[in-house]
Amino acid sequence: MLLENLKDGHVCQIVVEDVDETTLLREAKKKKKKKPETPLPQPPPQVKKPKPPKKVVISNELQAIKIQAWWRGTLVRRTLLHAALRAWIIQYWWKQKLVELLEKKRRAMLQYYAQKKWAVVRLQSWVRMWRVRVRYRRLLHAVRIIQVYWRWHNCHTRGIFRGSYELTASQLGLELEIFLGSHICRITDCIPFPIKN
Repeated sequence: MLLENLKDGHVCQIVVEDVDETTLLREAKKKKKKKPETPLPQPPPQVKKPKPPKKVVISNELQAIKIQAWWRGTLVRRTLLHAALRAWIIQYWWKQKLVELLEKKRRAMLQYYAQKKWAVVRLQSWVRMWRVRVRYRRLLHAVRIIQVYWRWHNCHTRGIFRGSYELTASQLGLELEIFLGSHICRITDCIPFPIKN
């Protein structure tokens, strides 16, 4: 008996049968003796001298040799079958171990890739945050300077201050007009914001 592992986990069983040569000879003789049930009309047979049947004389020694050969063949086939089954079991176990090792390696690589990607994303977010803070500080500094000058001029010269701003997702647009007596001061500035992808 031989077991083979097929795809999708199916197992196929192969049965090896021992056939004796004497059994085959007997079956062949029985087939020859059988005649058809309905004989067909045939021309009259020609008369020939019948040959005397050949007598097969099998001595006890030849019969013993045949039995010994059959038994040795059976032992060899059985030994080969056991060896093939053991080899199949070892191969199946080794294939399972290889699959487990590959799965462990794949998981380790995925974990390493996830950690690396997470670190890159975190660094990018820190850099973007730093850039936004720098631009925001510049904007605050500019606003403070304008406020200081405006307060100083407002206290000394009762001028007029007009301004407008436009805030979009990518920039801040400022338009300021300061009227100080006969002098007009116009300030126009666009401050871009970082665009986060």
